[in-house]
Amino acid sequence: MMKDPFPGIQPTVKGLTLALLATLGMANVYVFSKAALLEVSYFQFQFFWFGFALIWIVPFMGITGVIRKIHGLTRASRITLVVMGFLELGAASTLFLSIQLAENPTTISFLSNLTPIFVTLFGIRFLGERFNAVEAVGIILTIGGVILITYTRDASLQEFFGKGSGWILVSSVLSSISIVTAKSRIRDIHPGILTMNRVVFLFVFAAGAMIIRQETLQISGRAVLNMAIGSMMGPFLTGLAQYWSLRYIEASRSMIIQSTRSLFVLVGSMIYLSILPEMMQLTGGLITITGVIVMTWGKMRFRQAKGNKKGRNLKKSLP
Repeated sequence: MMKDPFPGIQPTVKGLTLALLATLGMANVYVFSKAALLEVSYFQFQFFWFGFALIWIVPFMGITGVIRKIHGLTRASRITLVVMGFLELGAASTLFLSIQLAENPTTISFLSNLTPIFVTLFGIRFLGERFNAVEAVGIILTIGGVILITYTRDASLQEFFGKGSGWILVSSVLSSISIVTAKSRIRDIHPGILTMNRVVFLFVFAAGAMIIRQETLQISGRAVLNMAIGSMMGPFLTGLAQYWSLRYIEASRSMIIQSTRSLFVLVGSMIYLSILPEMMQLTGGLITITGVIVMTWGKMRFRQAKGNKKGRNLKKSLP
């Protein structure tokens, strides 16, 4: 069992705060990664992005002593890390591919609100979570928003993937499986180990691709700065905060906080990239956020009602 680094604070408060921190960090990922991808190739980006992430995460692991916990992992935990490594490799690679292909990272951020739907569905299947009518309404709203975002732009399957929309769908599926897997094992594997595992898998993949493709290491100073800042906010800060939040709150509640990142991406894109989404995309994006909020509110209401019912039954059983 891991020692609680935030003693004296209510678990729900800790979980929601960490989820908000992950949201702010991930919002910066969309903006800084898009800025870098405008100047470097896809594989150059991944090599430097996750190379910088290793520079941030390894000292943290050493200073906090978390790195010593790796040797004590069980065989089941090690297998989980390998599975999650490949899942995150696919999820992150397709995420950044979609950001590179899309004109506006805000649109991709809106579309990534599909992830809570898959987290809910996989949570029902693998974590024994329940599903209710209010959640269904939220799912319908979210899907409706996604259709509105992509309807006028992606008329064919080729364009659907060519503009990045298809790849973010793939990323959402893989990411949701990874989140549910992490939730099921978060008591056995330290969030720092999960974060470093993800970064190592992605860096090794990028390094191999750089060698095979004979990509150059010469890039502009501005691109280096964007990737250094973005990797600290993303693979390091967001990774730690997201995994740690799962120790204190359910995955679906974490998702409702993280769905609001699109609003921060919107502001960041306006300020840093001078890009605005089209009105149809903005409307659809706001609908997806509403859908996620409704979906999670339904889950929370169901659990509260279930808790109240247990309390009434307990009172009746008392003499």
